[in-house]
Amino acid sequence: MELNVYNIEGKETGKKVTLNEAIFGIEPNDHAIYLDVKQYMANKRQGTHKAKERSELSGSTRKLIRQKGGGGARRGDINSPILVGGARVFGPVPRDYSFKLNKKQKQLARKSALAYKAKENAIVVVDALQYEAPKTKNIIALTENLKVADKKPLIILSEPNKNVYLSARNLKGVNVTTVSDLNTYSILNAKSLVFVEASFAGLDQIFKA
Repeated sequence: MELNVYNIEGKETGKKVTLNEAIFGIEPNDHAIYLDVKQYMANKRQGTHKAKERSELSGSTRKLIRQKGGGGARRGDINSPILVGGARVFGPVPRDYSFKLNKKQKQLARKSALAYKAKENAIVVVDALQYEAPKTKNIIALTENLKVADKKPLIILSEPNKNVYLSARNLKGVNVTTVSDLNTYSILNAKSLVFVEASFAGLDQIFKA
């Protein structure tokens, strides 16, 4: 699959790039995508939730009523979970939600996500992004020129570029990442991918590793 390369004005440069069939041409694996996104979301969870158990609650431990002869149910102390203001039964405790996922499984998931975008014709290639200073209007002009302003674009750089990042961070729906930080969730979360031409070399290198 060949794609035209555009400049920042949205005009064709006359160059073309051929997408690597081993990455963009595979049959997507939905289960691999599910597992990778699940891991990504799980790793973002802090797991700091906590509810007090009976032994941790502040309150009197005096037995409220006698065990027998009162005509009612047996009653312990005021920290009982069945009383208002009492402890919680089996409440949440701090835990780590992260889990391990095989490296090849993660690679398959990213390839599958990229293959979906290729099938949807949701990939645009720009020759280079070099800005002398961070200006939001630069990214606004870029997305409008490439006709992706309303398509929740993900701009993929070959290497970190502070000016591009700062120019885009105030724009809702526009995200910037490097090819080395590309993940399945960010690919699927975007409606269009804007690749800098040089980033394809890094992409090939990552999937060969």
